[in-house]
Amino acid sequence: MQTFFVHPVGVVSGGGEGPAQLRIDPAYRDGLRGLEGFGHAVAIWWAHEVDDPELRALTDAGRPYTRLDHDLGIFATRSPLRPNPLALTAIELAVVDVDAGIVETPYLDAADGTPVLDLKPYTPSIDRIERPIVPAWCAHWPASAEASADFDWASEFRF
Repeated sequence: MQTFFVHPVGVVSGGGEGPAQLRIDPAYRDGLRGLEGFGHAVAIWWAHEVDDPELRALTDAGRPYTRLDHDLGIFATRSPLRPNPLALTAIELAVVDVDAGIVETPYLDAADGTPVLDLKPYTPSIDRIERPIVPAWCAHWPASAEASADFDWASEFRF
């Protein structure tokens, strides 16, 4: 098996289910050029708070959703508990300041101090699926990120 090395390009400031700044390291700030023309991007981040060898070994997610009557494998969830704790969030780009290396977004579910691994522009021609297929247990979930803001997510998960 090949070994991979991941180098963060920045860090989250704020965040945790709310507004955040992605503070991009000086060596990578030039990579922000042109991003300001997009309305959204995909932020790829490392769920460092759950990066633990024991958690990385989990492949069974159990029954994380209230409407579920069977167990799920970890790859059928968006849980950060996985063999490689990679996470991604489609974010709205409120501000992109190339010189300061700042990307501001009104919502990011990554915690303060989270390593940012990459940013990619959200482009509907590549990222949008017009008719996604989902299992019956989550078919009632909102059809967009915008509609998700008003959805009662707390009632969907077992805590």
